[in-house]
Amino acid sequence: MTDSVDTPSDPLTGYACIQAYLKTLDGSPGVYRMLDAQARVLYVGKARNLRARVSNYARPSGHSGRIVRMISETASMMFLTTQTETEALLLEQNLIKQLKPKYNVLLRDDKSFPNILVSHTHDFPQIKKHRGSKKEKGNYYGPFASAGAVNRTLSQLQRVFLLRNCSDSQFESRTRPCLLYQIKRCSGPCVGKISGEDYAQSVKDAEKFLSGRSTQIQETLAEQMMAASEAMEFERAAALRDRIRALTQVQTAQGINPRGVADADVIALHLENGQACVQVFFIRANQNWGNKDFYPRVGAEIDEAEVLEAFMGQFYDTKDPPRQLILSHEIENTDLMEEALSQKLGRKVEILVPQRGEKAELVAGASRNARESLARKMSETATQAKLLKGVAEAFDLEAPPQRIEVYDNSHIQGTNAVGAMIVSGPEGFMKNSYRKFNIKGDDLTPGDDFGMMKEVLTRRFKRLLKEDPERAQGMWPDLLLIDGGAGQVSAVAEIMREYGVQDIPMVGVAKGVDRDHGKEEFHRIGERPFALRRNDPVLYFVQRMRDEAHRFAIGTHRAKRAKAVGATPLDDVPGVGATRKRALLAHFGSAKAVGRANLADLKAVDGISGALAETIYDYFHEKG
Repeated sequence: MTDSVDTPSDPLTGYACIQAYLKTLDGSPGVYRMLDAQARVLYVGKARNLRARVSNYARPSGHSGRIVRMISETASMMFLTTQTETEALLLEQNLIKQLKPKYNVLLRDDKSFPNILVSHTHDFPQIKKHRGSKKEKGNYYGPFASAGAVNRTLSQLQRVFLLRNCSDSQFESRTRPCLLYQIKRCSGPCVGKISGEDYAQSVKDAEKFLSGRSTQIQETLAEQMMAASEAMEFERAAALRDRIRALTQVQTAQGINPRGVADADVIALHLENGQACVQVFFIRANQNWGNKDFYPRVGAEIDEAEVLEAFMGQFYDTKDPPRQLILSHEIENTDLMEEALSQKLGRKVEILVPQRGEKAELVAGASRNARESLARKMSETATQAKLLKGVAEAFDLEAPPQRIEVYDNSHIQGTNAVGAMIVSGPEGFMKNSYRKFNIKGDDLTPGDDFGMMKEVLTRRFKRLLKEDPERAQGMWPDLLLIDGGAGQVSAVAEIMREYGVQDIPMVGVAKGVDRDHGKEEFHRIGERPFALRRNDPVLYFVQRMRDEAHRFAIGTHRAKRAKAVGATPLDDVPGVGATRKRALLAHFGSAKAVGRANLADLKAVDGISGALAETIYDYFHEKG
């Protein structure tokens, strides 16, 4: 792979600039970048043949309005040749996600999806929700479209298979069955209410269900229920009947469960008025594990093939693809995408655009969802545009704000203090832009809200000035909303002056005298406080933003407090991670007991080597 930046001697732009690069290129595959006069990346593209691809841009006709605008802004280009076309495809999508170019299709919501994990680190395996890297030993089933879909499935699986969801340390410390046993959601392995063999069979049955073999399980449960009934074991028969019902409920909640599609993602796109919705249905083990909608950033005059290919490249960059991808539209480079995804998965991935049959019905359903979701989104966007226009009028702004940042603090008598920033814009809350700030100021008086806000804003604007001094990347706010009155606004204004940032409007939102919703007062530097009408939609909008900031701050504070409560001295011992920490706590019962243990006892713990036992022993005894 080779990288090159060629800048023509004359500062050419547009077609002439692109034409000047042609003599430096050959027919190699690779990736090209188009940059503007400020060296900002406008577009990242891949090419089977770099020279042929770039020569298309050098021709002054046959382009859409979007491409014409992009070419006119181009002042330089960068090229990176690759060994294969597949490598170019993968590199292109990585660069798009990293650089977020103005003219590329961009997937904006790219979180990981939850799975169900049947853990195999214990004699009585645990079933639980899992998100993130798959480091823990066990079998993973997913992805599920949402945490809600996982939680519903887990709840029903507990009723059917009675598997535990408690942690290993809770399991080891129990002397009586927990509430889940009492309400028939767990078989009570922690206190010997089920044998190891019977529990292992329940685990096998649960994994069969998650692998799509549910009919066999229902038949077995039905046979057991009949046998229990004939033996006049009516309580056991009733319990088995309840388990069969719960299994049926899981299947009903999943909706469509295709017979002929075992392992696939159904991906449907709807484009309208320069906006797009991609709907993804996750089919695993012949079961529908939910669907999720995405709204990639697209421009006008873009076709379905380009949007879908860009979406797939970015979506599967951090996720394993299934064996089949069932699409609503053809993409430009099906062969390259199949090869790239097959390499990633380690087995063949097939891309289909079905015209008839069950797969076509699945695509039609996903397409209908995409169309309806986009209609709702466009309606919400229109409402949001009206609200932003109202905010501009209420606070005397020059134009509707494209980025509003709202700040709040949370603490209990000054402890575990955090600051929170939420962001709202034309498409609603921008959750991937939210930020939390652990308050670090050692010289702050506990509970000093002014001081906390000063620290948060200082850190925020320091970072902005460092990362985007030219304000070219859309990271700077058009309006600051501060939770507080005149004092808070003055504190923030002082920081802004210190950093030479005095052109960003700022409004303090303070509750009225009786702290009642609807009687908020708004404070600005050099202006008298004022209020909006109680039924003003802008007032409700500001309240909703402030409440969201408060919710985010409280949640962050609680997470920090819970982490502090759950912290133990073992957290700081070199070489002791989460698994070994659990083993030590399960063996000794508490961190204090670990600290008092002798070397021989430490060595007796599973997973603790002689060298690590000495490290742990030295850590606690040297500290003393």
